Amino acid sequence: MTLESPAALRAALRDLYEDYAATLDDVDLERWPTYFTEDCRYRVLSAENYDAGLPLSLIYCDGMNMLKDRVTALRETTVYEPRFLRHFISNVRVRSREDGIIKATANFMIVESLADDEPALNMVGRYVDTLVETDDGFLFKDRFCVHDNYRVRNSLIIPV
Repeated sequence: MTLESPAALRAALRDLYEDYAATLDDVDLERWPTYFTEDCRYRVLSAENYDAGLPLSLIYCDGMNMLKDRVTALRETTVYEPRFLRHFISNVRVRSREDGIIKATANFMIVESLADDEPALNMVGRYVDTLVETDDGFLFKDRFCVHDNYRVRNSLIIPV
């Protein structure tokens, strides 16, 4: 996939980010790993740890198999109250592009609705991504979901 203009690249990334959000909002967990490379890294970590270069993360997956294991665990072993999530993504920025590798960032906000409660802000932060260009589109090689929350309000179940 070759996009020459910066505007076209940014629009394509916005489409990818919105498709990713819709996949999670629809709880299509089996599709979630298809957004990543085989050797991916997926982490959910605090801004404090990210900024200090510390590896401690709420979710830490290295490689496709760990993503698939997470989906299996969510579908088959984890018991949790049904919930609806809505991911809102803004400020998609291309930081660099070289030899088919794209560094990008975007802001996210996740609102969670439980059956017996009002919607609440679940998490807010930024994605720090490394993407690989393929003939079929982009895949995440690294997706670091850096949350600004002092604490995570509820259990972290559905990917960020």
